[in-house]
Amino acid sequence: MMTWRHVTPDDFPLLVRWLAAPHVARWWHHETSAQAVERDFGPSARHEEPNEDLLAFLDGAPLGLLQRSFLHDYPEDLTDLALITAVPARAMTIDYLIGDPANVGHGIGTNLIRTALEQLWADHKDAECVIVAVHADNIASWRALEKAGLSRVGSGDIEPDNPIDDRRHHVYRVDRPTD
Repeated sequence: MMTWRHVTPDDFPLLVRWLAAPHVARWWHHETSAQAVERDFGPSARHEEPNEDLLAFLDGAPLGLLQRSFLHDYPEDLTDLALITAVPARAMTIDYLIGDPANVGHGIGTNLIRTALEQLWADHKDAECVIVAVHADNIASWRALEKAGLSRVGSGDIEPDNPIDDRRHHVYRVDRPTD
């Protein structure tokens, strides 16, 4: 069973390890010092920022990280995205990682995304949809999105997280369930 809770400063050493893992570092391209993790995750952990960082647990063991936010809270991210697809006023986005490489390639990421969406719909009753941009070369990520029920709504140029990548991204969307 997958459960969720907000990241706290006590989780930062775990995030340092996960962000340094090669399978995460390739796509997240995040500084991995304790100071960098405190700088970048501290405001969310203290609820000083509108985004939410959540830890995913599988059967009680830490599994991964989920970031979620309303896109309108980060207008700098909307510029490229809005050229590819319409972005409703109450659209949210997610980003995610599986921390332990032993958990990669077993469908766990798809389950993480599915349960993340269920939790998002429950926690944010005003969210209209979820829109996710993923680099075109990150095949495992966009396949997991598709298996979790998101549909590709476009492809185009977006600034990459990792400077070694070009700007090619696929954009995925899922609307709030109506039932």
